[in-house]
Amino acid sequence: MSDRLILKSVQVGPWQMNSYALICPRTGQSVLIDPGDEPDSLSVMLGSSTPVAILLTHTHADHTGALAEMRARLNVPVYLHPAEPPRGVTADRPLADGDAIELGDYLLRVIHTPGHTPGMVTFMLPSGRAVVGDTIFHGGPGRTWSVAEFSQTMDTMRTIVFQWPDATECFPGHGPSFKIGDERPNFEAFVRRGYPADLYGDVTWE
Repeated sequence: MSDRLILKSVQVGPWQMNSYALICPRTGQSVLIDPGDEPDSLSVMLGSSTPVAILLTHTHADHTGALAEMRARLNVPVYLHPAEPPRGVTADRPLADGDAIELGDYLLRVIHTPGHTPGMVTFMLPSGRAVVGDTIFHGGPGRTWSVAEFSQTMDTMRTIVFQWPDATECFPGHGPSFKIGDERPNFEAFVRRGYPADLYGDVTWE
């Protein structure tokens, strides 16, 4: 089956966080991903669809600021990876690497992509679009706060993210979408050049 899921996004909150809605065109079922802020904007994005779940890539406040309100409005379960610090968030259902989430006629695949946070996940659509949260952005990986976290990020980049096909289009938590093939040369050059053993923080491939 071709990937005909409708993907919508809206920038919300002071950090211009990208919240997403995925909608099955035949059944109208939808999921809301990362309700960061502005509940009314999120409701407009969902439109007349029928929400079945709220999916969290991770629990940083800019991604969960409107969670309580949207949970009350939609009355649907919240999914979260159990390795993720709760930060006040209570999940209804755990996410595990390799899980398949049913959305109408389609399945979303859960990929554990830790680094920025321990329980960060990516949601892979059936034919190669990926909602990546803060796993990776155009130009570099998500911010880290320790050498260990950056080491984990680089492991995720090498063994997971840059194993995806070049045509994979990534939809991040902030900023524009991009294709893995466009990021690959800069990432590979970054690895070839080497980097300090104590590197972490806001890192770019340049």
